[in-house]
Amino acid sequence: MSESSASALPPGRPSRQAFIHQESLSLDSSCFSSPPVNFLQELPSYRSIARKRTTILSRDKQSGTLLKPTDSYSSQLEGEITENLDSQSIRKYALNISEKRRLRDIQETQMKYLSEWDQWKRYSSKSWERFIEKAREMTTHLELWREDIRSIEGKFGTGIQSYFSFLRFLVLLNLVIFLIIFMLVLLPVLLTRYKITNSSFVLIPSKGADIQCTVYPISSSGLIYFYSYIIDLLSGTGFLEDTCLFYGHYTIDGVKFQNFIYDLPLAYVLSTVAYLALSLLWIVKRSVEGFKSNLIRSEEHFQSYCNKIFAGWDFCITNRGMADLRHSSLRYELRADLEEERIRQKIAERTSEETIRIYSLRLFLNCIVLAVLAACFYAIYRATIFSQEHMRKEIDKMVFGENLLILYLPSIVITLANFITPIIFAKIIHYEDYSPGFEIRLTILRCVFMRLATICVLVFTLGSEITSCDNYSCELCGYNQKLYPCWETQVGQEMYKLMIFDLIIILAVTLFVDFPRKFLVTYCSSWKLFRCWGQQEFAIPDNVLGIVYGQTICWMGAFFSPLLPAVATLKFIIIFYVKEISLLYTCRPSPRQFRASNSNFFFLLVLLIGLCLAIIPLTISMTRLVMFYFIALAGAHQRVVVQLREQLSLESRDKRYLIQKLTEAQRDMRNRLD
Repeated sequence: MSESSASALPPGRPSRQAFIHQESLSLDSSCFSSPPVNFLQELPSYRSIARKRTTILSRDKQSGTLLKPTDSYSSQLEGEITENLDSQSIRKYALNISEKRRLRDIQETQMKYLSEWDQWKRYSSKSWERFIEKAREMTTHLELWREDIRSIEGKFGTGIQSYFSFLRFLVLLNLVIFLIIFMLVLLPVLLTRYKITNSSFVLIPSKGADIQCTVYPISSSGLIYFYSYIIDLLSGTGFLEDTCLFYGHYTIDGVKFQNFIYDLPLAYVLSTVAYLALSLLWIVKRSVEGFKSNLIRSEEHFQSYCNKIFAGWDFCITNRGMADLRHSSLRYELRADLEEERIRQKIAERTSEETIRIYSLRLFLNCIVLAVLAACFYAIYRATIFSQEHMRKEIDKMVFGENLLILYLPSIVITLANFITPIIFAKIIHYEDYSPGFEIRLTILRCVFMRLATICVLVFTLGSEITSCDNYSCELCGYNQKLYPCWETQVGQEMYKLMIFDLIIILAVTLFVDFPRKFLVTYCSSWKLFRCWGQQEFAIPDNVLGIVYGQTICWMGAFFSPLLPAVATLKFIIIFYVKEISLLYTCRPSPRQFRASNSNFFFLLVLLIGLCLAIIPLTISMTRLVMFYFIALAGAHQRVVVQLREQLSLESRDKRYLIQKLTEAQRDMRNRLD
């Protein structure tokens, strides 16, 4: 603080100013010596500042620009600038404006004594730095939903802002995945089909498989009713079935350009590997950043209390209601910490009989959890089998509602299971006698496993139906080709229906539950029932699980439906605006708020689990395409070996025949000579 600002303070403030000045001096000196440890130096804020200053000092030592806190500081800077004008920047030094102006004048004066080439290099480097800085500023203004997310951060804090930032990340991720698939698979086909380039399609006759295994007949429904287009749009059947949306449309073996042949099946597989690898690397990179933040925030219980009291405020909040909510959130966190301390003390004081009782109770409750999961998985299994059996009927034999119910029965059962099981898990966890923090984490992990495992159950059930055969109908192609001419398209349609139905549920809940609930709570508050019901909370974990569920569907279905990432991109864009409107007009934030660093790391961890689960069925499916190829190749080689053996046998017979004829001819010649 300068002398002018110190003189402008009221008379009653010198002691405070002296205290602040003395504390700052002691803080600066802590970077170079080891001051005596006292209570204030144990504060997390003190340690954080000391750690940052130590990092800056070590960096400056490595770069040779250590700023010494001496009286000859300006002269040292002048010497550094004189010695090295190109690599130093005045902005990096912690000086006031007058000092920086004086040093800039020194720089300009010394520039006159440089050669024209050095002056041009110096001017070019400065111009390039300004251009890069302006470009970065422009890119920040072009950032997707920048103003919306900043407004949400100001009104609701960094926890809810992190959810919308995570949603923006998924939009960009799916857009990049779609571009990868488009460039590697769709673009060569479109360029050839519409005669944009001088290329042609290559169709290689299959020698390793029967012709019936490569034929994909598209069923015709005859007279089409007006609602059939709605059914086709919602289920991926009809006019959408033979489009580039699904796997069965790609029957081309390659695209022949002027100088090379583009192998389309290989590009299809490589695009899948590319988007899975890109997703994994991108998520791991962002997760490592969040893990570093969490590692820095790892603290003891005493430091946790100090951080909540002295450094727990979110200075991004500008709304009065959110400030009150932040106060209540801090009180909630302190109560939760005290409750965890009480649980730890209670655990330490448990007798052996109480320990056996609580572990027996937890074992029994976990058996109930497993029973609930098994019941949900069995319901999904039965619903999928029932849907597949009744989908073989003709469309004109069903009414409109019956057809949609049959098509969406697995999706409906999965949605009901995802809605009911979190309620059951929340009730069960209260009897397991865990700490509040562990209760939340365990409940979330159970819900994550439930949501993601339902997709795997659906895929494996479809696989069992596809490979189930009667009367040796699978021997020809390895699967039930009669009922599933292209089983990959069938799986892609199921993933497409899950994606569309999930979006329909989100829109329906917002329009027919959140808005009416807000209206009743606001205008019918005199009724005790509506007061007890309360306003809808914006629960961050539940909303995150919902979009991670949709992203897992996209990863798992993109191999069978190449345009599914584009559908997911549009879906997440719609969800962003729907959730924003719901947050601003119908919801209130949850009393327990999340820090942005903790939230981002948790979101990416759940997303990484979803990616790992999505890779499992994809790996199995791709392995079956590869195994089918090698089995067919081995069969073709075996047939060639048989043909070669037959040819060798014929050649040996020909040789014996020729030798016999030659012997007879020689015998005849001798007889004639005799």
